[in-house]
Amino acid sequence: MAHFNIKVAVQKFGNFLSSMVMPNISAFIAWGLITALFIPSGFLPNESLAKMVGPMVTFLLPLLIGYTGGKLVHDHRGGVVGAIATMGVIVGSDIPMFLGAMIMGPFGGYVIKKFDQFIEGKIKAGFEMLVNNFSAGILGGLLSILSFLAIGPAVDVFTGWLVAGVDWLVGTGLLPLTSILIEPAKVLFLNNAINHGVLSPIGVEQVKQTGSSILFLLEANPGPGIGILLAYCFFGKGTAKRSAPGAAIIHFFGGIHEIYFPYILMKPMLFLAVILGGMSGVFTLVLLGGGLFAPASPGSILAITAVTPHNMGAYIANFAGVIVAAIVSFIVAAFVLKTGKQTEENIEDAAKKMQEMKGKKSSVADVFASDPGTMPTNVSKIIFACDAGMGSSAMGASLLRKKVKEAGLNIDVTNTAISNIPSDAQIVITQEELTPRAQNKVPNAFHVSVDNFLSSPEYDSLLARLQADGTDELHEIVEDAEEEVPGVREHSIEPGIDAGEEDAPDDNDLLREENVFLNQHFNNKEEAIRFAGRALVNAGYVKESYIEAMIARDEMTSTYMGNDVAIPHGTEEAKKDVLKSGFTVLQIPNGVDFDGQKARLIFGIAGKDGTHLEILSGIAVTCSEMENIEKMVKATSARELMDIINVKNN
Repeated sequence: MAHFNIKVAVQKFGNFLSSMVMPNISAFIAWGLITALFIPSGFLPNESLAKMVGPMVTFLLPLLIGYTGGKLVHDHRGGVVGAIATMGVIVGSDIPMFLGAMIMGPFGGYVIKKFDQFIEGKIKAGFEMLVNNFSAGILGGLLSILSFLAIGPAVDVFTGWLVAGVDWLVGTGLLPLTSILIEPAKVLFLNNAINHGVLSPIGVEQVKQTGSSILFLLEANPGPGIGILLAYCFFGKGTAKRSAPGAAIIHFFGGIHEIYFPYILMKPMLFLAVILGGMSGVFTLVLLGGGLFAPASPGSILAITAVTPHNMGAYIANFAGVIVAAIVSFIVAAFVLKTGKQTEENIEDAAKKMQEMKGKKSSVADVFASDPGTMPTNVSKIIFACDAGMGSSAMGASLLRKKVKEAGLNIDVTNTAISNIPSDAQIVITQEELTPRAQNKVPNAFHVSVDNFLSSPEYDSLLARLQADGTDELHEIVEDAEEEVPGVREHSIEPGIDAGEEDAPDDNDLLREENVFLNQHFNNKEEAIRFAGRALVNAGYVKESYIEAMIARDEMTSTYMGNDVAIPHGTEEAKKDVLKSGFTVLQIPNGVDFDGQKARLIFGIAGKDGTHLEILSGIAVTCSEMENIEKMVKATSARELMDIINVKNN
């Protein structure tokens, strides 16, 4: 149990760090571009424009991180106090204070949150604004003084320890082992301190004696970083996958290593990838005699080429060091991103323990505020949320609604888009990749992350906890399907249209025999999604533009649902392209890869005004049992496959 607790704690910590950095990734990119272009060794040296580099890395980026960290804990007030507190560590140190910002930002948000809780209900009417403004200003000012006097110097001491450790390893000849300290320290934004404060001065002395020094490549080698980013390009998900190619170009050719640090913070196990990549690169450089005659700054492949001794052996050695580091880092990172989750799910006992703990996740603010297992009392509503609110969340809500009813609990289970989650939501269930967005939307809700909407241990764990909490608040649920489709109340209905008055299409129009395609084969998931989208277009359910929205939706978060089922559908913005609700079914006996999972049944979905939810509920219940999946995969006719769904639905 201790092993799992430690692992979950590390994952939560890494997710919290990345939640501070990832929303500001555009600022990192802007700073990276300006640095790569305009510094004296950049592509377009410009003394005037280069003046922006220092203030951006010293003030802008740490302040953004501090504000975001505080906001995660206590919304805008937490962000303001977090930024004020961060200013103290910025001024109190000579190095960029990213680490200090990650400490003081959330701590500032925590302090003001606790103050607000303490004075709640104690302020006389008319004095609220005065108290709010002065309390944030006074507490922020005190925290900035504390960070100036204590946190900044503490981070400097920590940096000194790292410097001493690297110096010792260099002195004993254990150069490859320096990556054990260098690579993690880089991700804590201490790369410039290590490179220019420790390695470069020693390297300069070596150049005087031998003409080159390998020390210039210990930190500057772009191999480990490019390996991480390439792994995200192929095996990442959502925003990380979409932004990785651009980050890879900036990192490899611009030499801005900081660009890949947030990608490691999202998945702390990737520290192992850069450490092994760095060690492999250093070993290769030692073996082949690599080195530079001057520091490579920035650490791009172009800068490394420019300061490599002008002989073929040196070029081969240095490029080999970069390539080997990149390959090793890529292989390890690919393993972590692609197979780590599946490996856990293949170990049944480990999966149950891990899934139960993951099911107890709370909001990011709870890392600082309360027990992460705290469950709200008197729960009356559970909300499933996904990007569009019409596909995966609807299926998950259908299954849990059935379980809630069987358990005798009077709890309403509905689904919606993340952007429409109500502010008073008590329990919110999302796919793991979407949980941070949901937490930002409703930070005070109890959040549950699931990997498999069709067969998830989190459902039973949640129900057990709800029953244990004695939730018995009466809640009236409208069950008459002629008046209202279950779950539609929480969906967006066009103005002027009442859900009970809308003309809902019958099942024969939603899923027709001609839209069931048997014995299909696809080379990849995009090909399968486009086929499903084209079928929806041909059937008159959607406009042509909906196909690209289906691709975009799956890139944001995989539409694989578990149990060999995928349900591609459009983004929330693409709802306007839906002409009427409808489905298409693709039977793929040999399966098609969906981000490392095999999908043998694909349900293409077009949903308008919630009229598709009743049949989608039936599909969800049917697909929750692998026995039904096997029957549908082996069905020899469209009618046979549809009957399996209809029988279960009835």
